[in-house]
Amino acid sequence: MNTTATVLLVEDERKLRELVHAYLERAGFCVLSTESGAEAISMAESALPDIIVLDLALPDVPGEAVCRQVRAARSTPILILTARTSEEDRIAGLELGADDYVTKPFSPRELVLRVQAILRREVPASEQGVSRFGGGALVIDEPRRAARLRGYEVDLTPTEWGILTALAAFPGRVYSRFELISRVRGYEFEGYERTIDSHIKNLRRKIEEDPGNPVIVQTVLGGGYRLGLSRDD
Repeated sequence: MNTTATVLLVEDERKLRELVHAYLERAGFCVLSTESGAEAISMAESALPDIIVLDLALPDVPGEAVCRQVRAARSTPILILTARTSEEDRIAGLELGADDYVTKPFSPRELVLRVQAILRREVPASEQGVSRFGGGALVIDEPRRAARLRGYEVDLTPTEWGILTALAAFPGRVYSRFELISRVRGYEFEGYERTIDSHIKNLRRKIEEDPGNPVIVQTVLGGGYRLGLSRDD
């Protein structure tokens, strides 16, 4: 992993911001920080960070609005920080397009590990090639970390990319929610299996003609999810 990756830290609690900033720098990251949502949006545009660690409770622009604006412009990974702990809040954050969700209070060391795990998913697997599915309708180019649907490139977040490539590794195989979240995250994610549904929902919006009746990422009742297209040999 590139240890000189740039992290944009957006947190209005000064002591917490300084603590997390120090842990990230100690891990080898270049860290930019701000307490302002408006400034975060500007910095995301100008500095092009590799990942954004974003608190939701900001004094000016709500973190949700920051997430939406950033996600509308680019697929920069976003890790949300928040004191909200319910499953509904986690799902709402993930549906905004966030890649991970950490509730306060948290361990700064765990936060660093999660940032590293997200960025590892950004590194292309250069030894792997290009796979085609459904008569060439879906193309997954792992060296370039790119997916094309009917010739058009699809802009996927790291988590969406991880889900798609996990499903595509064995077309037709049914993956449980726990299997998917564990494979995509790269570490234990106990209690968060249901949040995979939010990422699947976002993925379907991007790659399905009719997200309400998906044919690419299919739901298997009582089982989980599978890739509905066959591999082109």
